[in-house]
Amino acid sequence: MKKILLTLVFALVFGNALTAEAQNTQQISVRVNKQKKVSRSKLMIRFVSVEDSRCPQDVECIWAGNAKVMIKVTNRKGASKTFELNTSLEPKAVTFDGYEIKLRDVTPYPRSNIRIDKNGYVATFSVRKL
Repeated sequence: MKKILLTLVFALVFGNALTAEAQNTQQISVRVNKQKKVSRSKLMIRFVSVEDSRCPQDVECIWAGNAKVMIKVTNRKGASKTFELNTSLEPKAVTFDGYEIKLRDVTPYPRSNIRIDKNGYVATFSVRKL
C-alpha cells in the first residue's frame, strides 16, 4: 500500500512539473524570409536564411548532414540579435531576453530527385520562457 501511495505522490509531483514546462513551451513555424510573433511573449522571430546539406531521404550517406538556419529575434523593446541554429550540429538552441529558442525541424527534407526552392523552407522552433 505504501508503494502505491508513494508512486501516486511522485506521479502527481513530477506530472505537474512536466505539465508546467509544456505550458511554458510554444511551437512556432516560420517560412524563410518571413517573421512571426511568438504568442504569450513579446518576441518576433524572422527566418532569414537556410543552408541545407542534409543527406537526401532516398540516398545512403556517410553523414546525415545538417541544415543551418539564420534567424533574427527581436524583443518588445526593439532590441534584436541574429543567431545561427542547426539540426545536427551545435548550437541547436540559444537564449534571448529570458527565452530559450530551439530549432526543432526544417522542412521539406531533401530528396535526390527534387530541387527545393530556397523560399519553400519552413523552420519549426520551440520557444520556452526561462
